[in-house]
Formats: sequence, C-alpha cells, structure tokens
Amino acid sequence: MATKFSDIAKGPKDLLNDDYSTKQTLKCKKNAGPVAVTIETSRGEGGALTSKIGTKFNYGKLNIDKAQATADGSQVLETSLKVAPNMKVSFKSGKGADLGIDYYKGNLYATGVLDVVEMSKFSTSACVSLPSGVKAGADATYGLSGKTGVNSLNIGASYATGSLFGAVTSVNKFSSVNLGLLYKVNSQVTVASMSSHSGDSAFNLTAVGGSYKAGFGTIKAKYTAGGVVSASLIKDIAPKVSLTASGSASASDPAATFKYGIGITI
Repeated sequence: MATKFSDIAKGPKDLLNDDYSTKQTLKCKKNAGPVAVTIETSRGEGGALTSKIGTKFNYGKLNIDKAQATADGSQVLETSLKVAPNMKVSFKSGKGADLGIDYYKGNLYATGVLDVVEMSKFSTSACVSLPSGVKAGADATYGLSGKTGVNSLNIGASYATGSLFGAVTSVNKFSSVNLGLLYKVNSQVTVASMSSHSGDSAFNLTAVGGSYKAGFGTIKAKYTAGGVVSASLIKDIAPKVSLTASGSASASDPAATFKYGIGITI
C-alpha cells in the first residue's frame, strides 16, 4: 500500500504523541444532511472559554476538507479535488496558503507543495512501498526567495515484519537520524520508543511508552526526555461519546509540576 513519506514513522509517533493533552475541551460533531459540523470549545487559564466551529462536505468532485472559524477571527480552509484517478490537487490556507499535489499509483506516493502567498519555497516528497515490507523515500524543500537552493533534504525507511515495526529518518540534512520502534506484544499491549542519534551524541532517548487495551478503555503511558511522565485514559462513556483524560508531571517534582487535561467528544 502506498504511503506518504511524512507517515513513514506514523506508528510509534502516534502511540507516543496522541491522546496526551493538558487542555480541557469539549468537541461536538453533528451531521446536518450532507454537511458535517464540528464545534470545539476549550477552557483556558482563568476559566475563559474559546470556541471554533468548522465544517466539511463534498460538492461534486470538490472536497471541502475543513472550513473553520476561530474565536480570534482567523479562518482555515482546506480543499481537495481529484483531477485524475491517481492525482489529487489541494489548497490549504490559514496563516499562509499552500497549493499541493498528491500522486499515487501502485507502490508509489509522491507529493509537491508550493507556498503561493510569499512564493518562498517548494517542498516535495516521494515514498515507495516494496513487497518485502520495506518503505523508503525522501523529502526536500527548495527555497525560491531569500535563502534560495535546497534548504532541507532528508531520507528515511521503515520495515515491518510480524509484530515488529521500525523506521529510520534523517534530520537537518543528515546531521542526525531518528529511530522509531513499535512492537505489538499481544492483542492488548503495544510498546514503542523514539530516539535520536548523531555524531555528537550516539543516543538520545526522545520517548518510550506503551498502550494497554483494558476492558474499561485504553490506557497509555510514556516517559519523555527531561524526566516527564505522562499517562492517559481513552474510554467510551456512552454511545458515540468518548472521554480522554490525561496527566503529566516531572519525575523529580511531581506535586509541583502536575498538569491534567480532559477531552470529551460527542
């Protein structure tokens, strides 16, 4: 199956990054005919509430993937259009605006993104999935103004066999590499780790953790660089209602550094 290069290490990244938050949020999703509407409210410091409302829908071959308005008056628009069986054109605007193209056929997935506001850069990537379980690819960013030329160039590869998955990606023009590992112990337990390696430092642990699918929900926990311990619980508390509760604290001073977050999705 073709995969984007940006998703080459998706497994361990998702396990170690998703479902950990120190915010209090309520997200409501509702279908109004062919239109899906989402309202998300967050509680900030001091108890102030801020909301953002978004929608997505299709009109013929045009997909409005996200049209969102936030409390500070900013807007986000993401659209995509399938112009050929194996090609999709997209447009994303928010703080800037990017015009993108995705091409996928067989075991190849290639992308290109152009900054159409400042015309400052063009980014591209390609990834090939092989029958052996290996996925390999590269990405690059070319500066069109200011610092012109190749500003970023990285390669990466992943391999999956049985319950084991591993991915290696370079960073900052090969100045260091990141290693992501994921292992499914059984149907309930999965463990993962992320680490970085360079000539100056042979090993730096970024994060290590795991998830456990219990009868009452999914429990996740991780330890990150700097000595921060985090845990979360993801649970369906009613039909189509899910709760995510998380907390984190420094192992050296948990009482003073403890933070928590609660998210409810309806």
